Amino acid sequence: MTDLATSEAPAGAALAETDDGTARLHRAILIGIAAALVVAPFVAYPVFVMKVLCFALFALAFNLLLGYGGLLSFGHAAYFGMASYVCAYTAKNWGLTPELAILLGTAVAAGLGTVFGALAIRRQGIYFAMITLALAQMVFFFSLQTPRFTGGEDGIQAVPRGKLLGLLDLTDDRALYWLVAAIFMAGLLAIYRIIHSPFGQICKAIRDNEPRAISLGYRANQYKLMVFVLSAALAGLAGATKAIVFQLASLTDVYWTMSGEVVLMTLVGGLGTVFGPIVGAIVMVTMQNYLATLGAWVTVIQGVIFVACVLLFREGIVGVIAKAIKKPL
Repeated sequence: MTDLATSEAPAGAALAETDDGTARLHRAILIGIAAALVVAPFVAYPVFVMKVLCFALFALAFNLLLGYGGLLSFGHAAYFGMASYVCAYTAKNWGLTPELAILLGTAVAAGLGTVFGALAIRRQGIYFAMITLALAQMVFFFSLQTPRFTGGEDGIQAVPRGKLLGLLDLTDDRALYWLVAAIFMAGLLAIYRIIHSPFGQICKAIRDNEPRAISLGYRANQYKLMVFVLSAALAGLAGATKAIVFQLASLTDVYWTMSGEVVLMTLVGGLGTVFGPIVGAIVMVTMQNYLATLGAWVTVIQGVIFVACVLLFREGIVGVIAKAIKKPL
């Protein structure tokens, strides 16, 4: 097999030829997102914005796996929900500070992703997707049957927000917002760096033509497992943060519909785009929030919008914009 350092050299050389105009555009967008995060809590309800940020990070994590790894997972709720449970349980019963509870939840999600990923990557296509769904359903039934840990159908409620580093009281929504915004921005920058690194370029090569990548000496399964674990860890980070924000971890977090929602967010925003999942999360969470009075009709409306996006905007909202300006977003 080709040595990893030498095998990444061609990808690194290709990366060096990245269009400067695109890089400048991406930097401008990232700066714009950071500026929007600073202004957001003063013009919108902080808890609503925090919900958007948590689900945007979740969608970004899923997009890393599907959009850049070419691996369709129907079970990403397992990592999101399990991290949520671990964070809530340790914060409430062990008295961990919020940053430690979030980190522990993220670590558990990464560990779960390692085990599930090692099993799932043995198959491809629809078989891979079905395995991830089956494994996620196992996590759901585990959560349902262990009320001492998860609270069963009641979930873990009244999770204390605690004090960040033992100093900053997070019971205030505005104070908690800055932590959530920092976590989201760190996750976004980490994903951006992964995508544009030699590792990310190899993952895209495997996505586009796995037999050819293998013929060049790349260990495809190792790369697929690594991107799977990274995606699971970031999804767990989103789930753990969400548990602190809403002071709740419930069965909804590990149910298959949560996996479906993150797929919708990614496709509506733009699969395989850097910023598309953020837009998709904003659209979906806004609909859920402002159409909540319609009850079950919210799901119907979401379905109609999804069908419309698939028919009219096959590349997603951001994908269409990227196509129009002829620059990747």
